[in-house]
Amino acid sequence: MFSLARPHRDDVLLAVTGLAGGVFLWLVGLHIQNGRLFDAPWVSLLPLVVMSALELLRRSAPLTALAIGSVALVADQFTVGSLATLLLFTDLVYAAVLYGRPAASRRIPVIALLVTVAVTAGFIALVPSADALLPGILTGMVSFGPALTGAAVRNHRDAAEAARLRADQTALLAEMDRVQAVTAERARMARELHDMVANHLSAIAIHSTAALSIDDPGTSRDALGVIRQNSVDGLAEMRRLIGLLRENGAAGPPSVAPTLASLDTLVEQAGANSASSGLTVTLDDAREEAGPLPAPVELAAYRIVQESLTNALKHAAPGPVTVRLRRSREVLAVEVSSVSGERPGPRAPGSGAGLVGMRERVALLGGTIEAGPRRRGDGTEIWLVRAELPVEERA
Repeated sequence: MFSLARPHRDDVLLAVTGLAGGVFLWLVGLHIQNGRLFDAPWVSLLPLVVMSALELLRRSAPLTALAIGSVALVADQFTVGSLATLLLFTDLVYAAVLYGRPAASRRIPVIALLVTVAVTAGFIALVPSADALLPGILTGMVSFGPALTGAAVRNHRDAAEAARLRADQTALLAEMDRVQAVTAERARMARELHDMVANHLSAIAIHSTAALSIDDPGTSRDALGVIRQNSVDGLAEMRRLIGLLRENGAAGPPSVAPTLASLDTLVEQAGANSASSGLTVTLDDAREEAGPLPAPVELAAYRIVQESLTNALKHAAPGPVTVRLRRSREVLAVEVSSVSGERPGPRAPGSGAGLVGMRERVALLGGTIEAGPRRRGDGTEIWLVRAELPVEERA
Protein backbone atom coordinates (compact mmCIF):
# COMPACT_ATOMS: atom_id res chain seq x y z
CA MET A 1 0.00 0.00 0.00
CA PHE A 2 1.21 3.45 -0.84
CA SER A 3 1.59 5.92 1.97
CA LEU A 4 0.52 9.51 1.30
CA ALA A 5 2.86 10.84 3.96
CA ARG A 6 5.10 13.69 2.93
CA PRO A 7 8.49 12.37 1.69
CA HIS A 8 11.48 12.92 3.93
CA ARG A 9 13.70 15.77 2.78
CA ASP A 10 16.67 13.40 2.46
CA ASP A 11 14.62 11.23 0.10
CA VAL A 12 13.72 14.26 -1.99
CA LEU A 13 17.40 15.21 -2.15
CA LEU A 14 18.36 11.69 -3.29
CA ALA A 15 15.66 11.71 -5.99
CA VAL A 16 16.67 15.10 -7.34
CA THR A 17 20.40 14.30 -7.21
CA GLY A 18 19.94 10.93 -8.92
CA LEU A 19 17.78 12.38 -11.66
CA ALA A 20 20.16 15.29 -12.25
CA GLY A 21 23.17 12.97 -12.35
CA GLY A 22 21.45 10.61 -14.80
CA VAL A 23 20.45 13.47 -17.10
CA PHE A 24 24.02 14.77 -17.02
CA LEU A 25 25.40 11.34 -18.00
CA TRP A 26 22.84 11.16 -20.82
CA LEU A 27 23.79 14.60 -22.08
CA VAL A 28 27.49 13.75 -22.26
CA GLY A 29 26.70 10.41 -23.85
CA LEU A 30 27.99 8.11 -21.10
CA HIS A 31 26.06 4.85 -21.41
CA ILE A 32 26.88 1.41 -20.02
CA GLN A 33 25.44 -0.82 -22.78
CA ASN A 34 25.38 -1.07 -26.56
CA GLY A 35 23.37 -3.00 -29.13
CA ARG A 36 20.15 -3.18 -27.10
CA LEU A 37 16.60 -3.54 -28.40
CA PHE A 38 15.85 0.11 -27.76
CA ASP A 39 19.10 1.77 -28.69
CA ALA A 40 17.78 5.35 -28.83
CA PRO A 41 19.57 7.15 -25.96
CA TRP A 42 16.46 9.04 -24.79
CA VAL A 43 14.67 5.73 -23.96
CA SER A 44 17.10 5.17 -21.08
CA LEU A 45 15.66 8.27 -19.42
CA LEU A 46 12.34 6.50 -18.75
CA PRO A 47 13.72 3.93 -16.23
CA LEU A 48 15.80 6.72 -14.73
CA VAL A 49 12.75 8.94 -14.13
CA VAL A 50 10.81 6.02 -12.61
CA MET A 51 13.72 5.08 -10.33
CA SER A 52 14.16 8.69 -9.21
CA ALA A 53 10.46 8.98 -8.40
CA LEU A 54 10.60 5.77 -6.37
CA GLU A 55 13.24 7.37 -4.11
CA LEU A 56 10.39 9.46 -2.65
CA LEU A 57 8.84 6.19 -1.35
CA ARG A 58 11.99 4.61 0.11
CA ARG A 59 10.82 5.21 3.72
CA SER A 60 7.03 5.27 3.45
CA ALA A 61 6.60 2.28 1.07
CA PRO A 62 10.03 0.61 0.72
CA LEU A 63 8.81 -2.80 -0.47
CA THR A 64 6.54 -1.30 -3.11
CA ALA A 65 9.37 0.93 -4.29
CA LEU A 66 11.71 -2.08 -4.53
CA ALA A 67 9.19 -4.14 -6.51
CA ILE A 68 8.57 -1.37 -9.07
CA GLY A 69 12.26 -0.52 -9.11
CA SER A 70 13.11 -4.14 -9.99
CA VAL A 71 10.78 -3.95 -12.98
CA ALA A 72 12.36 -0.62 -14.00
CA LEU A 73 15.85 -2.14 -13.71
CA VAL A 74 14.89 -5.05 -15.94
CA ALA A 75 13.42 -2.57 -18.46
CA ASP A 76 16.66 -0.59 -18.32
CA GLN A 77 18.55 -3.67 -19.62
CA PHE A 78 16.77 -3.27 -22.98
CA THR A 79 18.12 0.30 -23.35
CA VAL A 80 21.60 1.73 -23.55
CA GLY A 81 21.39 1.96 -19.75
CA SER A 82 22.47 4.52 -17.16
CA LEU A 83 24.85 4.21 -14.24
CA ALA A 84 22.55 6.52 -12.21
CA THR A 85 19.68 4.04 -12.61
CA LEU A 86 21.81 1.22 -11.16
CA LEU A 87 22.93 3.37 -8.23
CA LEU A 88 19.38 4.43 -7.43
CA PHE A 89 18.29 0.78 -7.47
CA THR A 90 21.00 -0.16 -4.97
CA ASP A 91 19.62 2.48 -2.63
CA LEU A 92 16.09 1.06 -3.01
CA VAL A 93 17.39 -2.40 -1.99
CA TYR A 94 19.20 -0.88 1.00
CA ALA A 95 16.11 1.11 2.05
CA ALA A 96 13.80 -1.92 1.70
CA VAL A 97 15.93 -3.89 4.17
CA LEU A 98 16.40 -0.96 6.54
CA TYR A 99 12.85 0.43 6.62
CA GLY A 100 10.77 -2.58 5.57
CA ARG A 101 8.94 -5.07 7.76
CA PRO A 102 11.17 -7.34 9.85
CA ALA A 103 10.19 -10.47 7.93
CA ALA A 104 10.90 -8.80 4.59
CA SER A 105 14.21 -7.44 5.83
CA ARG A 106 15.29 -11.00 6.59
CA ARG A 107 14.14 -12.40 3.25
CA ILE A 108 15.53 -9.75 0.90
CA PRO A 109 19.25 -10.54 1.50
CA VAL A 110 18.53 -14.25 0.94
CA ILE A 111 16.60 -13.56 -2.26
CA ALA A 112 19.35 -11.22 -3.49
CA LEU A 113 21.97 -13.89 -2.83
CA LEU A 114 19.93 -16.53 -4.70
CA VAL A 115 19.43 -14.16 -7.64
CA THR A 116 23.16 -13.43 -7.74
CA VAL A 117 24.03 -17.12 -7.70
CA ALA A 118 21.42 -17.90 -10.36
CA VAL A 119 22.62 -15.13 -12.69
CA THR A 120 26.23 -16.20 -12.26
CA ALA A 121 25.45 -19.86 -12.88
CA GLY A 122 23.29 -19.03 -15.89
CA PHE A 123 25.92 -16.94 -17.65
CA ILE A 124 28.63 -19.50 -16.91
CA ALA A 125 26.42 -22.15 -18.49
CA LEU A 126 25.82 -19.98 -21.56
CA VAL A 127 29.32 -18.57 -21.89
CA PRO A 128 31.86 -20.86 -20.20
CA SER A 129 34.58 -18.27 -19.71
CA ALA A 130 35.88 -15.83 -17.13
CA ASP A 131 33.86 -13.04 -18.72
CA ALA A 132 30.70 -14.84 -17.63
CA LEU A 133 31.50 -13.91 -14.01
CA LEU A 134 31.09 -10.19 -14.65
CA PRO A 135 27.23 -10.21 -14.85
CA GLY A 136 27.11 -12.18 -11.60
CA ILE A 137 29.49 -9.78 -9.88
CA LEU A 138 27.46 -6.80 -11.11
CA THR A 139 24.22 -8.41 -9.91
CA GLY A 140 25.74 -9.00 -6.47
CA MET A 141 26.96 -5.40 -6.30
CA VAL A 142 23.52 -3.91 -7.06
CA SER A 143 21.43 -6.39 -5.02
CA PHE A 144 23.20 -8.58 -2.45
CA GLY A 145 25.76 -5.97 -1.35
CA PRO A 146 23.19 -3.23 -0.53
CA ALA A 147 20.88 -5.80 1.12
CA LEU A 148 23.72 -7.04 3.34
CA THR A 149 24.64 -3.47 4.27
CA GLY A 150 21.02 -2.63 5.10
CA ALA A 151 20.72 -5.73 7.30
CA ALA A 152 23.88 -4.79 9.21
CA VAL A 153 22.70 -1.22 9.75
CA ARG A 154 19.24 -2.41 10.84
CA ASN A 155 20.73 -4.88 13.32
CA HIS A 156 22.88 -2.15 14.84
CA ARG A 157 19.90 0.19 14.99
CA ASP A 158 17.68 -2.43 16.64
CA ALA A 159 20.44 -3.27 19.12
CA ALA A 160 20.85 0.41 19.98
CA GLU A 161 17.08 0.79 20.43
CA ALA A 162 16.95 -2.30 22.65
CA ALA A 163 19.85 -0.95 24.72
CA ARG A 164 18.07 2.38 25.07
CA LEU A 165 14.86 0.65 26.18
CA ARG A 166 16.80 -1.42 28.71
CA ALA A 167 18.47 1.73 30.00
CA ASP A 168 15.08 3.44 30.32
CA GLN A 169 13.64 0.42 32.13
CA THR A 170 16.64 0.26 34.44
CA ALA A 171 16.28 3.97 35.21
CA LEU A 172 12.56 3.50 35.85
CA LEU A 173 13.18 0.53 38.16
CA ALA A 174 15.88 2.49 39.97
CA GLU A 175 13.50 5.40 40.46
CA MET A 176 10.78 3.04 41.72
CA ASP A 177 13.26 1.47 44.14
CA ARG A 178 14.30 4.93 45.32
CA VAL A 179 10.69 6.00 45.87
CA GLN A 180 9.93 2.76 47.73
CA ALA A 181 13.04 3.17 49.85
CA VAL A 182 12.12 6.76 50.70
CA THR A 183 8.54 5.75 51.49
CA ALA A 184 9.68 2.88 53.69
CA GLU A 185 12.16 5.11 55.51
CA ARG A 186 9.50 7.76 56.10
CA ALA A 187 7.14 5.09 57.46
CA ARG A 188 9.91 3.79 59.76
CA MET A 189 10.68 7.28 61.01
CA ALA A 190 6.97 7.91 61.58
CA ARG A 191 6.68 4.71 63.62
CA GLU A 192 9.74 5.57 65.70
CA LEU A 193 8.58 9.14 66.31
CA HIS A 194 5.07 8.06 67.26
CA ASP A 195 6.22 5.26 69.56
CA MET A 196 8.80 7.42 71.30
CA VAL A 197 6.69 10.49 72.06
CA ALA A 198 3.09 9.23 72.14
CA ASN A 199 3.48 7.66 75.59
CA HIS A 200 5.01 10.77 77.13
CA LEU A 201 2.62 13.21 75.46
CA SER A 202 -0.42 11.12 76.45
CA ALA A 203 0.71 11.16 80.09
CA ILE A 204 1.34 14.91 79.88
CA ALA A 205 -2.12 15.52 78.37
CA ILE A 206 -3.96 13.42 80.96
CA HIS A 207 -2.14 14.82 84.00
CA SER A 208 -2.31 18.41 82.81
CA THR A 209 -6.07 18.01 82.35
CA ALA A 210 -6.31 16.54 85.83
CA ALA A 211 -4.29 19.41 87.30
CA LEU A 212 -6.56 21.95 85.64
CA SER A 213 -9.82 20.22 86.57
CA ILE A 214 -9.05 19.29 90.22
CA ASP A 215 -8.52 22.20 92.59
CA ASP A 216 -6.18 20.44 94.98
CA PRO A 217 -2.55 21.52 95.59
CA GLY A 218 -1.37 17.97 96.24
CA THR A 219 -2.92 16.59 93.10
CA SER A 220 -1.56 19.46 91.05
CA ARG A 221 1.92 18.99 92.48
CA ASP A 222 1.88 15.26 91.69
CA ALA A 223 0.56 15.93 88.18
CA LEU A 224 3.25 18.52 87.55
CA GLY A 225 5.89 16.05 88.70
CA VAL A 226 4.63 13.45 86.23
CA ILE A 227 4.43 16.09 83.48
CA ARG A 228 8.01 17.19 84.13
CA GLN A 229 9.34 13.62 84.14
CA ASN A 230 7.57 12.76 80.88
CA SER A 231 8.77 16.00 79.31
CA VAL A 232 12.38 15.18 80.20
CA ASP A 233 12.05 11.60 78.96
CA GLY A 234 10.33 12.73 75.75
CA LEU A 235 13.09 15.25 75.06
CA ALA A 236 15.70 12.54 75.60
CA GLU A 237 13.94 10.26 73.14
CA MET A 238 13.73 13.09 70.62
CA ARG A 239 17.44 13.79 70.97
CA ARG A 240 18.15 10.11 70.34
CA LEU A 241 16.05 10.14 67.15
CA ILE A 242 17.67 13.34 65.95
CA GLY A 243 21.09 11.82 66.62
CA LEU A 244 20.16 8.82 64.49
CA LEU A 245 19.09 11.10 61.64
CA ARG A 246 22.22 13.25 61.61
CA GLU A 247 24.66 12.56 58.81
CA ASN A 248 27.69 13.50 60.87
CA GLY A 249 28.65 12.82 64.42
CA ALA A 250 29.15 16.43 65.48
CA ALA A 251 26.61 16.05 68.27
CA GLY A 252 28.23 12.87 69.59
CA PRO A 253 27.20 9.28 69.01
CA PRO A 254 23.47 8.55 69.38
CA SER A 255 22.25 6.44 72.26
CA VAL A 256 21.52 2.79 71.64
CA ALA A 257 18.03 1.58 70.80
CA PRO A 258 15.90 0.37 73.73
CA THR A 259 15.88 -3.36 74.49
CA LEU A 260 13.84 -5.74 76.62
CA ALA A 261 16.29 -5.13 79.45
CA SER A 262 14.68 -1.69 79.78
CA LEU A 263 11.16 -3.07 80.22
CA ASP A 264 11.36 -2.80 84.02
CA THR A 265 11.98 0.94 83.72
CA LEU A 266 9.22 1.31 81.12
CA VAL A 267 6.69 -0.58 83.26
CA GLU A 268 7.67 1.41 86.37
CA GLN A 269 7.26 4.67 84.51
CA ALA A 270 3.91 3.55 83.05
CA GLY A 271 2.74 2.65 86.55
CA ALA A 272 3.65 6.11 87.82
CA ASN A 273 1.88 7.77 84.88
CA SER A 274 -1.31 5.75 85.26
CA ALA A 275 -1.59 5.57 89.05
CA SER A 276 -4.01 8.50 89.13
CA SER A 277 -6.24 6.69 86.59
CA GLY A 278 -6.59 3.61 88.81
CA LEU A 279 -4.31 1.41 86.71
CA THR A 280 -1.74 -0.98 88.16
CA VAL A 281 0.96 -2.10 85.73
CA THR A 282 2.86 -5.34 86.30
CA LEU A 283 5.47 -7.26 84.31
CA ASP A 284 5.38 -11.05 84.03
CA ASP A 285 8.63 -12.07 82.34
CA ALA A 286 8.61 -15.85 81.99
CA ARG A 287 11.00 -16.34 79.09
CA GLU A 288 12.33 -19.89 79.07
CA GLU A 289 15.55 -18.92 77.32
CA ALA A 290 17.46 -15.81 78.31
CA GLY A 291 19.86 -15.83 75.36
CA PRO A 292 20.34 -12.75 73.22
CA LEU A 293 17.70 -11.76 70.70
CA PRO A 294 18.21 -10.03 67.36
CA ALA A 295 18.17 -6.25 67.73
CA PRO A 296 15.11 -5.76 65.46
CA VAL A 297 13.14 -8.28 67.52
CA GLU A 298 14.03 -6.61 70.81
CA LEU A 299 13.19 -3.16 69.47
CA ALA A 300 9.86 -4.35 68.01
CA ALA A 301 8.87 -6.08 71.28
CA TYR A 302 9.81 -3.01 73.32
CA ARG A 303 7.80 -0.71 71.04
CA ILE A 304 4.78 -3.02 71.11
CA VAL A 305 4.77 -2.98 74.91
CA GLN A 306 5.32 0.78 74.96
CA GLU A 307 2.45 1.48 72.55
CA SER A 308 0.14 -0.96 74.36
CA LEU A 309 0.82 0.76 77.68
CA THR A 310 0.16 4.12 76.04
CA ASN A 311 -3.21 2.87 74.76
CA ALA A 312 -4.04 1.50 78.20
CA LEU A 313 -3.23 4.89 79.74
CA LYS A 314 -5.57 6.59 77.27
CA HIS A 315 -8.46 4.12 77.12
CA ALA A 316 -8.36 1.38 79.80
CA ALA A 317 -10.77 1.21 82.73
CA PRO A 318 -9.36 1.08 86.29
CA GLY A 319 -7.78 -2.27 86.96
CA PRO A 320 -4.69 -4.33 86.28
CA VAL A 321 -2.53 -3.88 83.20
CA THR A 322 -0.34 -6.93 82.70
CA VAL A 323 2.67 -7.30 80.44
CA ARG A 324 3.66 -10.90 79.73
CA LEU A 325 6.72 -12.19 77.90
CA ARG A 326 7.12 -15.79 76.78
CA ARG A 327 9.93 -17.22 74.69
CA SER A 328 10.36 -20.59 73.07
CA ARG A 329 13.18 -21.71 70.83
CA GLU A 330 11.65 -20.05 67.74
CA VAL A 331 9.14 -17.43 68.92
CA LEU A 332 9.01 -14.52 71.34
CA ALA A 333 5.43 -13.93 72.53
CA VAL A 334 4.41 -10.51 73.87
CA GLU A 335 1.03 -9.96 75.58
CA VAL A 336 -0.41 -6.80 77.11
CA SER A 337 -3.88 -6.95 78.66
CA SER A 338 -6.00 -4.24 80.25
CA VAL A 339 -9.59 -3.90 81.45
CA SER A 340 -12.05 -2.58 78.85
CA GLY A 341 -14.80 -0.14 79.77
CA GLU A 342 -15.45 3.42 80.77
CA ARG A 343 -13.33 5.12 83.39
CA PRO A 344 -13.62 8.44 85.16
CA GLY A 345 -11.21 11.31 84.70
CA PRO A 346 -9.56 12.85 81.67
CA ARG A 347 -8.77 10.78 78.59
CA ALA A 348 -6.49 11.47 75.65
CA PRO A 349 -7.84 11.01 72.11
CA GLY A 350 -6.31 8.35 69.85
CA SER A 351 -5.70 8.29 66.10
CA GLY A 352 -5.16 4.56 65.51
CA ALA A 353 -1.62 5.14 64.26
CA GLY A 354 -0.19 3.09 67.11
CA LEU A 355 -1.98 -0.12 66.10
CA VAL A 356 -0.94 0.45 62.49
CA GLY A 357 2.67 0.90 63.57
CA MET A 358 2.61 -2.29 65.63
CA ARG A 359 1.24 -4.31 62.72
CA GLU A 360 3.89 -2.86 60.42
CA ARG A 361 6.69 -3.78 62.81
CA VAL A 362 5.43 -7.33 63.20
CA ALA A 363 4.91 -7.74 59.44
CA LEU A 364 8.49 -6.64 58.75
CA LEU A 365 9.75 -9.44 61.01
CA GLY A 366 7.37 -12.04 59.58
CA GLY A 367 5.39 -12.44 62.81
CA THR A 368 1.72 -12.27 63.78
CA ILE A 369 -0.26 -9.89 65.96
CA GLU A 370 -3.79 -9.74 67.38
CA ALA A 371 -5.38 -6.72 69.03
CA GLY A 372 -8.97 -6.59 70.19
CA PRO A 373 -11.49 -7.23 72.97
CA ARG A 374 -11.55 -10.57 74.78
CA ARG A 375 -13.70 -11.99 77.58
CA ARG A 376 -12.15 -13.83 80.51
CA GLY A 377 -13.63 -16.84 82.21
CA ASP A 378 -15.03 -14.65 85.01
CA GLY A 379 -16.89 -12.50 82.47
CA THR A 380 -14.50 -9.55 82.61
CA GLU A 381 -13.96 -7.90 79.24
CA ILE A 382 -10.36 -7.03 78.52
CA TRP A 383 -8.39 -5.52 75.66
CA LEU A 384 -5.61 -7.90 74.63
CA VAL A 385 -2.62 -7.27 72.40
CA ARG A 386 -0.70 -10.44 71.53
CA ALA A 387 2.26 -10.57 69.16
CA GLU A 388 4.47 -13.48 68.18
CA LEU A 389 7.88 -12.54 66.78
CA PRO A 390 10.27 -15.03 65.16
CA VAL A 391 13.48 -15.21 67.18
CA GLU A 392 15.63 -15.72 64.08
CA GLU A 393 15.95 -12.77 61.70
CA ARG A 394 14.36 -13.23 58.31
CA ALA A 395 15.54 -11.77 55.03
